[in-house]
Amino acid sequence: MTMYHKPSGLVKAMNSLVGRLASWGLIPGGTALLQVKGRRSGQTRSTAVTWVEHDGQRYLVAPRGNTEWVRNVKAAGGEAVLKHGKSDAVRLEELPVEQRAPLIQAYLKKTARVTKREFGIEPDAPIEEFQRIAPDHPVFRITTIS
Repeated sequence: MTMYHKPSGLVKAMNSLVGRLASWGLIPGGTALLQVKGRRSGQTRSTAVTWVEHDGQRYLVAPRGNTEWVRNVKAAGGEAVLKHGKSDAVRLEELPVEQRAPLIQAYLKKTARVTKREFGIEPDAPIEEFQRIAPDHPVFRITTIS
């Protein structure tokens, strides 16, 4: 079964506030508002996300697993918009499981204060621990569309 930790009402409210502030460019550190077409409604869905940079590329990691935004991105063929002061049309390409571990580790090191419980391991855990949890946490390479 695919992992999905449904966010609480408080988490949803905080994500909404953070997403709004991030879309205006008021939240530093790679936090943005992700907008993607809903797979069932066709309406634009928005959520706050934080990207991590690794080897000159930006990536999104799904700490709660196969979330609504992950399923919507897949259904939309990776087409989305990231808003962080400005709007960037992006393509999100899901990485194979075997490439995810170092990105999940980098993401957890960056966001441990708010996401550590979702991963269930410490940011300085051995890479093997990140390889073990990689199937439960989709990772997407972000490419800006010109």
